[in-house]
Amino acid sequence: MEGVRIWPSPDSTRVVFDLAAEPKYSYFTLQNPHRLVIDFNETTGKFDFNDIENPKSLVKKVRPSKAKSSDSRRVVLDLTKTVKPKLFKLKPYGPHGHRLVVDLQDDMPRAPVRTVGEFTNGQRDIVIAIDPGHGGHDPGAVGVSGTLEKRVAFAISKKLANLINAERGMAAFLTRNGDYYLNIGRRSEIARNKKADVLISVHADAFTSPRPRGASVWVLTMKRANTEIGRWLERSERHSELLGGVGEVIQDTQSERYLAHALLDMSMSHSLSTGYDLSKEVINELSKVTRVHQKSTQLGNFGVLKSPDIPSILVEAGFMSNPQEERLLNQSSHQRKLARAVFAATKRFFSQHPPEGTLFASIYEHRKEHIVKRGDSLSMLAQRYNVSVNSLKQANNLNKSTIQIGQTLKIPAT
Repeated sequence: MEGVRIWPSPDSTRVVFDLAAEPKYSYFTLQNPHRLVIDFNETTGKFDFNDIENPKSLVKKVRPSKAKSSDSRRVVLDLTKTVKPKLFKLKPYGPHGHRLVVDLQDDMPRAPVRTVGEFTNGQRDIVIAIDPGHGGHDPGAVGVSGTLEKRVAFAISKKLANLINAERGMAAFLTRNGDYYLNIGRRSEIARNKKADVLISVHADAFTSPRPRGASVWVLTMKRANTEIGRWLERSERHSELLGGVGEVIQDTQSERYLAHALLDMSMSHSLSTGYDLSKEVINELSKVTRVHQKSTQLGNFGVLKSPDIPSILVEAGFMSNPQEERLLNQSSHQRKLARAVFAATKRFFSQHPPEGTLFASIYEHRKEHIVKRGDSLSMLAQRYNVSVNSLKQANNLNKSTIQIGQTLKIPAT
């Protein structure tokens, strides 16, 4: 055993054992008091457990205990409460050798989630989930001068949240509020619990060469989207999370599974379409304050974007592997420019597409407009805004179905 690292978060803790060789282990739990006991087989040598840094969380103490044999070692984790342990091995990667990872999930039910941004008159805020990438033992990309992606992502995310929360009719929250690890699935779950209208995940890129630089924006690939629909389809007990009351009455029969699949597919299609439209606005704004690496939306296999019911985008703020851009990403003034760009794009997008029942809907619905971009057509705009082609033509006094780039169209009420 070469080291022990502990990373706490609000409802879970990760303990990592650094080892000289691939671990062979077994484990069991004990109650009164709560303990997790791990036996490392075919392991010898000494380790000073007094040197372990523990910021106090679910783990009160990590200590040695009497081994079950001369060629093994027993380690005990003294816990504050009942937890669900999950143990798995990791092979050497980068600066790390063999590792045994212990994830401890709080077994107590979480407190009910407060609704974000609800007005007494029923006009709610548009809720934005901001996800600072990486965290805790997962630093993300490391810049050429040692800058950690997790810190850059968190700094930009905080500035973005402050801008959104200062805007009437919008509310933002962070998926993580400190330097701790949060698994990919939990990030989407937090966004869903707080009824987010969109999730924006903030990252910084890296490459093997120092030459690439610039920001980019990503959405989920269709292949990954179809995979996620299949996974949710198999989780019939959780359909109500995505489909509301409809999900609760769908039975696990072949005919009704088709219905579930159709509803999930519609939900995912809406999320992908919304995320893609938002991503174009974000790229446009980022190009005003920084170099853009890719001028069009990129398709990726990122797990944080996989939620069928929450439109999601991932913003790569720049390349940590580029020395000039690393210096910029470390500057608070540049972080603020990036945050303002994402904020401006998000506000403009939702002013053009305000969700029903929001304050934005009451403010902007009666004067909704669309500036024609390359690739737009009347039929596509009619589908996007849920209006007919004829109503679009009537609202804009159009005799033909042709429109021009840069033309401002009035969007009639649905």
